[in-house]
Amino acid sequence: MNLVSLHEKREIEAFVGQNPFLHLFELGDLDDFFWPHTIWYALKEQDAIRQLALVYMAGVTPVLMANPNSPLGQMRELLHGLLPLLPRRIYTHLHPAHVDVMARNYAVQERGLHYKMGLFDPPRLDTIDSAAVTVLSAADLPALEQLYHESYPENFFSARMLQSGYYYGVRQGETLVSVAGVHVYSKMYRTAALGNVTTHPTQRGKGLGRAICARLCRDLLRDGIEHIGLIVKADNRSAITLYEELGFKIISELGVYLLDGKP
Repeated sequence: MNLVSLHEKREIEAFVGQNPFLHLFELGDLDDFFWPHTIWYALKEQDAIRQLALVYMAGVTPVLMANPNSPLGQMRELLHGLLPLLPRRIYTHLHPAHVDVMARNYAVQERGLHYKMGLFDPPRLDTIDSAAVTVLSAADLPALEQLYHESYPENFFSARMLQSGYYYGVRQGETLVSVAGVHVYSKMYRTAALGNVTTHPTQRGKGLGRAICARLCRDLLRDGIEHIGLIVKADNRSAITLYEELGFKIISELGVYLLDGKP
């Protein structure tokens, strides 16, 4: 098999479309909004993609997404070939069985086991009251950044994602106390990944996050989005329960790691 760089959206779409929830971020990143920040690699056999990896370059630290198709061992071959091509510092989404490949060239900092979840039971969303939820705009950026600073400082929020129109919040008086948005959104590819969901510590346990996520998902579905997913830490039982109540199901597990190149 051969390691190649990919440049054709249709070829990538045909591969990730076979398992859209596994490759939710990759599918969404084909959108023109994200595409300029992407680098794509594949392991090919007789001109057919067997495994795919995406390097997303928009943030301060690039992110490698290497979600393996079966058989898993083929992804090890792809990752081994990528080692000399990757940045010296990079976040990775990997199957836990593959991180040892990266450890050959990188010092590995584990950021926890995570689950990918997909929305499979949308009718559950209609049972949840979201009357208090409002749509956020660019004018809400200072309040949004303040909330993340106080309740979710390790998040991956980018102000440009407000342009999607899919950031929602709940206020207590004039103060933004709960929020949910999207990491990836593409109307063209009918895909969205929820992200940056948080509620201020003093307001948790009141169902605010549930209400916001329900409104967000309902609006995405009305806009023609077919595949809605998210990533959640495997030890965050309360969040997993919330998403299951909304109609999400666990579809796969992955490890998140920060890699620093060895001298």
